[in-house]
Amino acid sequence: MTFLASHLSAQAADIPQPPTLAVKSYQLYDYNSERVIAEQDGNSRVEPASLTKIMSAYLAFKAVKNGHLTLTQTLPVSVKAWKVEGSKMFIEPNKPVTVDELLHGMIIQSGNDASIALAEGIAGSEEGFAELMNKEAARLGMKDSHFVNATGLPDPQHYTTAHDLAVLAGALIRDYPEEYKRLYSVKEYTYNKISQPNRNRLLWLDPYVDGMKTGHTKSAGYCLVTSAKRGDTRLISIVLGAPSDSARATESQKLLNYGFQFYESKLIYKRGSEVSSLKVWKGAENTVMATVAKDLSLTLPKGEYARVKAKVISQQPLIAPVSAGQQIGTIQFTLDDKLIAEHKLVAAKSVEAAGIFGRMLDSIKLWFE
Repeated sequence: MTFLASHLSAQAADIPQPPTLAVKSYQLYDYNSERVIAEQDGNSRVEPASLTKIMSAYLAFKAVKNGHLTLTQTLPVSVKAWKVEGSKMFIEPNKPVTVDELLHGMIIQSGNDASIALAEGIAGSEEGFAELMNKEAARLGMKDSHFVNATGLPDPQHYTTAHDLAVLAGALIRDYPEEYKRLYSVKEYTYNKISQPNRNRLLWLDPYVDGMKTGHTKSAGYCLVTSAKRGDTRLISIVLGAPSDSARATESQKLLNYGFQFYESKLIYKRGSEVSSLKVWKGAENTVMATVAKDLSLTLPKGEYARVKAKVISQQPLIAPVSAGQQIGTIQFTLDDKLIAEHKLVAAKSVEAAGIFGRMLDSIKLWFE
């Protein structure tokens, strides 16, 4: 979905401006609609610190799903992983460690050692893993991100943006919901007889928060990606460059409260449901059902849904053969005559070409269209 307004009709709905936060940049993002509700320098490049590990986890989950790794499989611990600076889960070179333990150590304890061990297990080297990270970032549409390591340790060529992190966080929750649920809300993990708490304070402070990830270096400041769900609405907040651990939690809470208080997300069409029936020329059938390729939700200021108008635009002339899944039009949503969102419509099924006489008849009709 493409959204064409960043702060939608806030004055008409008597919605206050987003809170002013003491951070370098932030973004508040609706997971269902992929709508940016509020932001400050959301597309400015910043140092992600350990928020990098969201991408490392995404690739690890992908490797498990594809059968390249198993959760019970043990991975070797290199000297590089053992000696890495920063936060650790305290793995040791001569002690077997499973993929599942490494995932816990990377996500809950923010272990740099766990991140490198997983990267080497997946790609053979951290450098090779960084190449996979950049390919995945491009595939997900993270246009302003570049990775050179699996940990988030500072490097001039290691950067991202608040918006790209929102896209990544949403992709991880969408593509690996069970792993997200299993790991990201865990408050403490013990490995090698060392217990460490999850650094995400909001897991204790807000019952609606069910994850994501913290990050901190001296140059990046204190960073936090948070996801919270109330009812059917899930919001993702990205706070980058806060001055302290407590500040990143407080500022994230302000963002989430603002979003849940003044905005709402509604499912408009489920994937595969009928949106419209469109004319087909020179086909074995005269019409084809237009649908959406994925669930279509809209996020709007509360009280605004009654005034939204929808318009279907068909790609005409739509000439057979038509393939299932082929884009055949768009649906546009307007509010106060302003275009606020549009989404592509696809054919629900294939339509074969008509016989020679049917095609000839429609060719004649098209002359008069």
